[in-house]
Amino acid sequence: MRVGFIGLGVQGGPMARRVVDAGFTTTLWARRPATLTPFAGTPAQRASSAAELATASDLVCVCVGDDADVEEVIAGDEGVLTGLRQGGVIAVHSTVHPDTCRRLADRARLRGVTLVDAPVSGGGGAAAEGRLLVMVGGESGTVAFCRRVFETFGDPVVHMGPLGSGQVAKLLNNALFTANLATSADVLALGRTLDIDPAGLADVLAHGSGASFALGRVAAAGGTLDRIAAHGGPLLRKDARLLADLAEGAGTPAGATVMRTADDALALMARAERPLISVRRLTG
Repeated sequence: MRVGFIGLGVQGGPMARRVVDAGFTTTLWARRPATLTPFAGTPAQRASSAAELATASDLVCVCVGDDADVEEVIAGDEGVLTGLRQGGVIAVHSTVHPDTCRRLADRARLRGVTLVDAPVSGGGGAAAEGRLLVMVGGESGTVAFCRRVFETFGDPVVHMGPLGSGQVAKLLNNALFTANLATSADVLALGRTLDIDPAGLADVLAHGSGASFALGRVAAAGGTLDRIAAHGGPLLRKDARLLADLAEGAGTPAGATVMRTADDALALMARAERPLISVRRLTG
């Protein structure tokens, strides 16, 4: 199988490297040419546009920033759909609105191309070690076609259901992670006021029933959300708003607690960011 990979940032770069190292014929394209530098000396080919990459690919993996970026890369004038052959597949690894994936899938279908959503969780370190969580939405036969590639950087690779379900699972995951950031930072702050060393408390909690991935991130960042806000705040805020939109559209009261707590974390991070960013309340 020939694989094209677009989006070679902190997470996409290690993902693409795993694909290359697994022996797949791989073509790369990046909007920031500097991100191609780590691939010098590898067998990976470089394309001059997303369309050119697509002509050399059977599966195109897209790992860019947000909905607008995904739309531009896939459906723009020089986008993937311009060059991908009939029978080709596009995998959207970015975290975006499920409706964005469905809309692009409709456009792809007109060209004989299939699209799956396959957002990932775990970060660059997990990608480099091949242990990202990959949540896939799409037709089962297409997911099976992609699985060998996804398994180069993902373990586990979970088929969640129809197109869009991978994105929903990822947004729910991120809401819980964001909520856990708030409670983790809060309990470390409470311990500090009770004269408990935050580092020691974090070590104890990491081995107890209160352990969580978020607790580890907060502890590594010094016990507060300040450092996390600088690089993670905007992305988590974007994902929370996507989930809030889905929940509002579904008219569901479920999830109010996790969304309210996630909103608390976003508010704390917004105050830590410079300049201050106004955060929309997720629960209205």
